[in-house]
Amino acid sequence: MALPQLISTHKPSLKPSTTALSSLNPNNLNSLSKLSSSLDSLLHSGRQKRRAASLKCSASSFSEKHHNTNHPKSDDVVELPLFPLPLVLFPGAILPLQIFEFRYRIMMHTLLRTDLRFGVIFSDAVSGTAEVGCVGEIIKHERLVDDRFFLICKGQERFRVTSIVRTKPYLVAEVTWLEDRPSGEEDVDALATEVETHMKDVIRLSNRLNGKPEKEAQDLRRNLFPTPFSFFVGSTFEGAPREQQALLELEDTATRLKREKETLRNTLNYLSAASAVKDAFPSS
Repeated sequence: MALPQLISTHKPSLKPSTTALSSLNPNNLNSLSKLSSSLDSLLHSGRQKRRAASLKCSASSFSEKHHNTNHPKSDDVVELPLFPLPLVLFPGAILPLQIFEFRYRIMMHTLLRTDLRFGVIFSDAVSGTAEVGCVGEIIKHERLVDDRFFLICKGQERFRVTSIVRTKPYLVAEVTWLEDRPSGEEDVDALATEVETHMKDVIRLSNRLNGKPEKEAQDLRRNLFPTPFSFFVGSTFEGAPREQQALLELEDTATRLKREKETLRNTLNYLSAASAVKDAFPSS
């Protein structure tokens, strides 16, 4: 499931070796009309396949109802094998992968004998490799006769790369753990409720524009606390990986929710205008 081509007012701010957000300006109504089917795909199946180079991925799916507070200390420094990918993994999200590149098959052989954890980190030709990523823990795997692997991974804690240990046969780095800071006086629970409302409105209007029944969206939050809910929302922005990366890097739940609320509100405004045009010109 994805929310591609969202409307964001944030401007690009790319720096070497880091990722940043980009402007997400849709060129036509069709790109935004995918919102409803994308969200429905997540809510009903929890999986949507997409292809990118040597991997197959599905949309994020959150299975935990409560926030897991059993995280490593943020000042711990550990070595972690890294898997650069053109996507962003969030804590709590499910990521299916197909591994057939030789160096990553070597990585999998090592991981399956040790702790089953590696770092997923966003990388593309424009912005390079990010400094912040998310641990993927292998929860299911299948080794095929040709030594390929099918994996199901779950996003765990976030990390920041502090130094590169080696690059061959695969990338290994020293990392520290990243946690959200307290949001102070902000009512993050109220913010999460507002974000959920905007998501439901986007689904409703997008359904209408696609000629689908304007049914009320289900409970999108599903008892998630504000921080894991903010990660869930970020995972729905799959069509905008740089925006996702910017959300992943934020260390404040309230700031993340506010940014998601703004993006959803801008998208909702666009859909409302498109709906008004459709009503005025029914044949268009």
